[in-house]
Amino acid sequence: MSADIILIKDIEQLQIAAGCRALQYGDGVFTTIAIKQGQPQLWPLHLARLQLSVTRLAMPAIDWSGLTQALLTEAAKQNSNGVIKLLISRGIGGRGYAPSPHSSALVYLYHAPMPDYQRWREQGIRVGVAQLRLAIQPALAGLKHTNRLEQVLLKQELAKTDFDDLLVADQQQQLTEATAANLFYQLKGHWYTPPLHLAGVAGVMRQHILNEQAQFQERCLSLAELDQVEAMFICNALLGVAPVRQLSGRALPLEPVQQLQQEMLC
Repeated sequence: MSADIILIKDIEQLQIAAGCRALQYGDGVFTTIAIKQGQPQLWPLHLARLQLSVTRLAMPAIDWSGLTQALLTEAAKQNSNGVIKLLISRGIGGRGYAPSPHSSALVYLYHAPMPDYQRWREQGIRVGVAQLRLAIQPALAGLKHTNRLEQVLLKQELAKTDFDDLLVADQQQQLTEATAANLFYQLKGHWYTPPLHLAGVAGVMRQHILNEQAQFQERCLSLAELDQVEAMFICNALLGVAPVRQLSGRALPLEPVQQLQQEMLC
C-alpha cells in the first residue's frame, strides 16, 4: 500500500486528521532539506536515513521512487534558496498505541524560507552546556522521529541564556550533540564526533562530513573532558558548519574550523 503525499501550501492553515499518528503519538519521522537553485541538497543521505527510520520503526511501505519525484518537482518550484520539510506519519488509526496493520503512511511536504546563518558560519558561536540530559534509548537513537519534546525543553532552556546554542549530554554524562545540530571537536590535534548509538540524531551533514573527510572519527566525549577540547564546530543540513568561538566562557580558535570550511565548502 503506497503512501499518500500531501503538499502543504500554508503550514499555518494546515488541516490535519485528529487520528494521524504523528499528531497523536509522535509516530513518524521527518527530515529538513536545503534547496539551492531548485535542487535538494544531500538528498541521498536524507533518503537513506528516512529508509532506515521507516524500517526500524516497522512503518508501512513507501514508494521511495514516487516520493523522490514529488520532492524533485516541489524543489524545482523554488528559484532561490529555501527549505523543504518532509514528514512521514505512520498514518491514521489503530487501537491506542497499537497501530493498524492496514494503515498507509502519510507524507507531508511543505516549503519554508532558508534561515540566515551567515554570521554564525563566518564569526562563530558561543555555546554553553545544557542542564537537561538526553534519555538513553538505543532503539530510537539516530532517528529523527517526530517526538522531539527533549528538544522543545532544550530550546526553552537556551532561551533563558545568552548563548547561541547549548551542548547536550546524555544521562551517562557523555556529550551527544547541540540542541538542533551535531557536534565535532578537536582533541590532541585530532578531529572527532560523538557516537550516536545511545541517543541523539544522526544528521545528514554529519554523515556527509564522515563520508568525505577521513580524518574524522567517532569518539565519546565526557563532560569532564570539555576543558581539554582545542577546537569545535556544530553542523546540520541547513546551517552547514559553524565554528564554536566560545565554550562556556572559554575562547576557542576559529582557524582550525575555518580551514575545514574551505576544504569542505560548508
